[in-house]
Amino acid sequence: MTGDAVDQQFEQHVSRGTRDADEARRAALIDSIPATDESTPLAAQLAADARRRIDLAGRRFPRPQSTRILTVANQKGGVGKTTTTVNLAAALAQAGLNVLVIDNDPQGNASTALGIEHHSGTPSIYEVLVEDEELAAVVQQSSAIPRLWCAPATIDLSGAEIELVSLVARENRLRIAIDAYLEACEAEGRERFDYVLIDCPPSLGLLTVNAFVAAREVLIPIQCEYYALEGLSQLLKNVQLIKNHLNPSLHVSTIVLTMYDARTNLAHQVADEVRGHFPDQTLRTSVPRSVRISEAPSYGQTVMTYDPGSTGALAYLAAAREIAERGSAPLSEKES
Repeated sequence: MTGDAVDQQFEQHVSRGTRDADEARRAALIDSIPATDESTPLAAQLAADARRRIDLAGRRFPRPQSTRILTVANQKGGVGKTTTTVNLAAALAQAGLNVLVIDNDPQGNASTALGIEHHSGTPSIYEVLVEDEELAAVVQQSSAIPRLWCAPATIDLSGAEIELVSLVARENRLRIAIDAYLEACEAEGRERFDYVLIDCPPSLGLLTVNAFVAAREVLIPIQCEYYALEGLSQLLKNVQLIKNHLNPSLHVSTIVLTMYDARTNLAHQVADEVRGHFPDQTLRTSVPRSVRISEAPSYGQTVMTYDPGSTGALAYLAAAREIAERGSAPLSEKES
């Protein structure tokens, strides 16, 4: 065995020992938190947050073997789609991964939440889709989270649905732009993106079709309310149509339960129903209703920077960890 190999093996051994010691410390701290029950819901929530905070503090999430491109979609409005997109992106980036958010919604709410300039006239995803601009010319880096980038949406995008109708390869324009950008980053020797998250409008027009064609995976946020599953079957049919005709690799990989209120039976029933229908796709972590999550965009922030210790921020961080760990699993493990 060469000297370099010995050194490398020693470093791995030391690193493994450091990780084991760190995990032992985390476990000891978590065990030291007093047990609570449902008779004291506030104390139970505080204890759960404390455990989660200890478990997640300073963690680095595993990198996927290649760039994962996810479209965040739900035809029903108000389910936390944009909120989920930006907070998962911020959580993944804070945990050491390189993340690109593509704001494909004319409302531009994802751009707002990430503090990205997107007034009329700003180079945006509109120029990429309609005018064949390179994605590199419109991407902006987040000032708050260095590993997070965003291709913003401006009000110009509201007319793109009509303009795209007459263009060549109208369903493939976003995919072509993303693939070219990722290839250019690799050719330039830049560190690759680990995740590309595409935020969609709540409708199945050409903007959403472009997002489905560009992605490999679909992430669906589902609100824990009475009408949660309304329209979901149609969304799944649309995903299947895109898979059959335009993008054979597309599949629903992840479902996130949002606006979860543990105090109500309805939330538990909806969560049980979703997990019963989609056991493999649904994350263990549910995102609660949270004033902090709602407030953050008005300050041009995600909840991950606005109030990183809040229940909502910890929930999104835990959800991001689940997504990252699933994405780093060996292929044979995913298929089993």
